[in-house]
Amino acid sequence: MAFGWLRAALLALLLSCAAAFAQDEGGAVDYELWSDRAAEAQELVERGEASNQALEVLRADIATWRERFLAAQNVNSARIATLQAQIDALGEAPESGAEPPEIYDRRQQLREQMRELMVPVRRAEEAFTLADGIVAEIDAIIRDRQTEEMLELGPSPLNPTLWRPAVSDLAGSVARSVGEFRERLAEPALRAEARANLLPILGLTGFALLLMVRGRRWTRLGVDMLRGDRSRGSGVFRFLLSLGQIVLPLLGIFALAEALEMTGLFGTRLTLLLEQIPIWAVILLGTQWLADQAFNEDDDVAAVPLDPGDRREARTYARALSVLIVMRSILAALTDIDEYGPATTAVVGFPLLLLAGISLVQLGRIRTRSAAAEASVEAGETTLFRQRVATLLSRGAILVGVAAPVLAAIGYRNLGEALVYPAVATLALFGMVVVLQGFFNSLYKLTTGVSAAESDSLVPVLVGFVLTLAAVPALALVWGARLADLTEIWARFQEGLMLGEARIRPGDFIAVILVFMLGFVITRLVQGALRSSVLPRTRIDPGGQTAIVSGLGYVGIAIAGVAAITAGGLDLSSLAIVAGALSVGIGFGLRTVVENFVSGILLLIERPISEGDWIEVGGTHGIVKDIAVRATRIETFDRFDVIVPNADLISGVVRNYTRGNVLGRVVVPVKVAYGSDTRKVESILLNIARTHDMVLMNPEPYIYFKGFDEGVLEFEIRAILRDVNVILDVITDMNHSIIARLAEEGIEIPFPQRDLWLRNPETLPGARQPRLKRAAASSAEGSAAGAARPRGDRPESYSGQEDPE
Repeated sequence: MAFGWLRAALLALLLSCAAAFAQDEGGAVDYELWSDRAAEAQELVERGEASNQALEVLRADIATWRERFLAAQNVNSARIATLQAQIDALGEAPESGAEPPEIYDRRQQLREQMRELMVPVRRAEEAFTLADGIVAEIDAIIRDRQTEEMLELGPSPLNPTLWRPAVSDLAGSVARSVGEFRERLAEPALRAEARANLLPILGLTGFALLLMVRGRRWTRLGVDMLRGDRSRGSGVFRFLLSLGQIVLPLLGIFALAEALEMTGLFGTRLTLLLEQIPIWAVILLGTQWLADQAFNEDDDVAAVPLDPGDRREARTYARALSVLIVMRSILAALTDIDEYGPATTAVVGFPLLLLAGISLVQLGRIRTRSAAAEASVEAGETTLFRQRVATLLSRGAILVGVAAPVLAAIGYRNLGEALVYPAVATLALFGMVVVLQGFFNSLYKLTTGVSAAESDSLVPVLVGFVLTLAAVPALALVWGARLADLTEIWARFQEGLMLGEARIRPGDFIAVILVFMLGFVITRLVQGALRSSVLPRTRIDPGGQTAIVSGLGYVGIAIAGVAAITAGGLDLSSLAIVAGALSVGIGFGLRTVVENFVSGILLLIERPISEGDWIEVGGTHGIVKDIAVRATRIETFDRFDVIVPNADLISGVVRNYTRGNVLGRVVVPVKVAYGSDTRKVESILLNIARTHDMVLMNPEPYIYFKGFDEGVLEFEIRAILRDVNVILDVITDMNHSIIARLAEEGIEIPFPQRDLWLRNPETLPGARQPRLKRAAASSAEGSAAGAARPRGDRPESYSGQEDPE
């Protein structure tokens, strides 16, 4: 039947649990019973005559034994670890043989105890290996049978000679079902029983029809009332209310099925079909709800972005696929009841498969057409990834929709059905993931007040990852994986990973994560307490406080990592060899990273620079904002960050203007014209420096007469400031004062000048020859006179042309 594989899996699971409880409750393994069971299993596997269901049951039993053997390998583990520690404490026997007798005897006693304790462990390991081998053989047999069945070439449904028998078989099933109902209706006792239950039957039927007919309408009215609402939790409430489209009609169908069963007029055939009605109802209602959520007319609800016309078309094809799947399930039920032959099954099932393939192709074309329209629209990385996945699925649906009917027409019916119906389930599963992702985004907005698209939080991404990960097992089952395959993966996961002589199990991974997280949290708490409560009460400078807090963080994380690895059961001595081998490659490949890391440690220890220092490195001035293990962040005076590798701060030249104190020297250059009274200039500049409130009087400011330059006399104000961080303000104030005071005293500040010479003024167009000659002579005389004057004077400008008048 349609869900026969699920029933077989559940039966195997129940038998496995029964076999587990049948073992000794004290935890001891009955190896004699196991030996008999293993011999029977090996004999059954060698004959290869058992059915797949029988092999599944046998496999579940052997897998239960295997789990017990895996647990038995940890027997006396604590005592074994203690004995091994005692033996290691005694050390190895000396090569010379000269050893105290009591040490030798004690070592032998411990080794003998160790051998006795290892006996059940070795026996459990041997039994585990045998059970694991039997399970692998059973899996191989079942996979081979499934492959042979899928690739079996049967009759072609296009053969006209098979159509009449197939229609006859199908009509016979309908006739037998109707005949069975008439026979039971003709029995007086059954009619009397139906009349006795007439009132509850009518009540349940009326209730069922009310929910089936009006339930979906009531739900839609409620959803439409919330459609225009843009409040914080409207998306969550709208989603939850929309589930009524499934729940209310489904309750009505259950009530109707109960009413029909109460009549007592259904025989064996109809009862088997009646039991499947709730499953078919879930498929129909669930698919319609999913199609409505994925391709809703409202843009805020639709999980798959399509044009309005494409959405209506997509909903139509999705509903058609749900009807086809239910019809295929009905056909499978009739096949099991009436035992149709391969020809009838192929002929009757081919129209359903063909229609399903056409619907898949149409859905794929809709999505492909929409993806082509979206290609020109700019979108985020998450949206682009979702579009790529949807496009890939749509193209796969088109390929399957074409290939499956062709294969079925040739005669590979099983292969065609194994392609088309899992493809339909895959699309439904993908739609469910997308719809649930939208629901959790609405829930996130309800909780935080910010939409997932506008938020930079990692929570929506993690939710999507968890939903995708949860869909993987269902996807594997859809495409033919057995439940035993999933349990085998879980068993391998529980078995753990062998690392050297140690077996690392899932519990060890959890212990590693928990211990490391605990150590990390404790480290951060201690850092916070030191930073906020302890260190501010000391006389340590801010740079030293930062170094202490950072160093404590590195040490704490390192200790947490070592403790986590130890808690996981790993021997650090065995990892030393691996670390030594990797250190060579790390030394070459990550040389720069390691160099910067070591430089960062040296910066934190030596502290040549600290946070808040004004430094210059590589021609860049700025304030140190953060010293990390790889690089240091400097904020320039232009308010942008410069990331400097720590190696440059250790090996390069660094100027620290505020190391230890904020005192600093200011140098203000001043230039005056020739002919100025130099002593008077010195007095003015010295008075300006002394009167500034940021200039220290000890040592006193000094006026430096630097010398003679081309056209100027050079002076410098040199003074020590209380805070070098305000040097620009001091220079600005002094420059303003210098201009004002020199102007008051009539001392000129020269500026650059240029003299214009004309080599051949007579060549200028429109110039008169006599006047050009006089102009040249005047220019020569003026230039000679200008050369005799100081450069600070202001000569009259001359253009090289005379007034035409």
